[in-house]
Amino acid sequence: MPTRSRVHIVNNYTSQHPRRYVHPPMAYLLDIPRQMRGTIHLPASKSISNRVLVMGALAGDARLSHLAVCDDTDTLQAALSKRPYTIDMGAAGTAMRFGTAYFAAQPEEYILTGTERMRHRPIGVLVEALRTLGADIEFAEREGFPPLRIRGRRLRGGSIEMAANVSSQYISALLMLGPTLAEGLQLHLSGTVISRPYIDMTLSLMHSFGAEARWVSDCDIEVAAKPYRKGQAYTVEADWSAASYWYELVALSPDPEACIHLPHLHANSLQGDSRVADFFRPLGVATTFTDGEVVLRKTSSEPADSLFSLDLTRQPDLAQTIAVTCAMQRRPFHLTGLQTLKIKETDRIEALRRELQKLGCSLTEANASELIFRPDAENSIRPSENPAIDTYDDHRMAMAFAPCAGLFPKLRINHPEVVSKSYPGFWNDLKSVGVTLDTLPENA
Repeated sequence: MPTRSRVHIVNNYTSQHPRRYVHPPMAYLLDIPRQMRGTIHLPASKSISNRVLVMGALAGDARLSHLAVCDDTDTLQAALSKRPYTIDMGAAGTAMRFGTAYFAAQPEEYILTGTERMRHRPIGVLVEALRTLGADIEFAEREGFPPLRIRGRRLRGGSIEMAANVSSQYISALLMLGPTLAEGLQLHLSGTVISRPYIDMTLSLMHSFGAEARWVSDCDIEVAAKPYRKGQAYTVEADWSAASYWYELVALSPDPEACIHLPHLHANSLQGDSRVADFFRPLGVATTFTDGEVVLRKTSSEPADSLFSLDLTRQPDLAQTIAVTCAMQRRPFHLTGLQTLKIKETDRIEALRRELQKLGCSLTEANASELIFRPDAENSIRPSENPAIDTYDDHRMAMAFAPCAGLFPKLRINHPEVVSKSYPGFWNDLKSVGVTLDTLPENA
């Protein structure tokens, strides 16, 4: 039997953020108040939580505080602690990728599966890399996709090459495994590295757990065969990705003096999405960093006819928030670096195009990695009457479109329970600042 790790989880954010709704509604009708003021206790960072869970399990002993309370982290935590023969990762892409690498190095056989959407999300690049390191993994049904049959064993490690434009989660999964490999890991990334902040986050957290891992060039990373330190304590900071929806709420609020306080966020964050503070400055949100919290205030934005151009290669999870904000401000934009959006919980580029059309905004997909919006007469379309936003089983679609209720009273959000993937308390937090949520039954 595999040795069970002793990862102690203490002092989570459960009081503010219950894990999930017992009876999830089918839809919400939203009304945004004329005044937007309050203090919001955001969930802990999912990205950090999932990484320290894996490192703690690989170390065999750790003390982790303030882990994220959401479906993705719950799923990964259950998989690492219970380790059944068949492990259902549900819709948790991070858990599937990190779990694939982790279980490849555990001395048992496992089946990793997930939802129907998960079984259509490619994982062949990661599997091939792990096979190069000595892993025994088979595709149980369709080549290149879950479910996977893994016969875990001690991996030798060594040198591998991977395309740099794949999901950073593949790269992080391999890096975190590196300290446990007999020969360590030498990873060469060919091409342009995307989502580098997430890779840097992984390396920084590995250092916190006693590993030796570093960039040796712009495209090469080395991880020494030095085990993680046992008994490491780590407290997870709040989630900057979740903060982005409050930036959007302030930007689109009808309150000219809108002000939101967000505790437990830091200016020197490991999270790449902390750049949202810079991105929203021209969109009319000022950020003040104080001791242990961030304060958002509505300010004057740049002229609405000025082009908002941004490369989101390093922050792809902010794409929906920024695209919706700019579209609602009728601000032309050109977003690039979106190449990973098509393989997320849904095809996020197509989902954005469909749902923004309901609000009178027609987006152009220049190619698989760019979105363009020009709010001119030729591009003008009539908004749907009583628009209903579909969420495509994607938490970020629900949260990015909720602030639009400030411009579309009684905006409908279908299947709002999808926020449980990363921010289960989102709707309760909206109510705490005066947002009205009317529940609609199915087919209403």
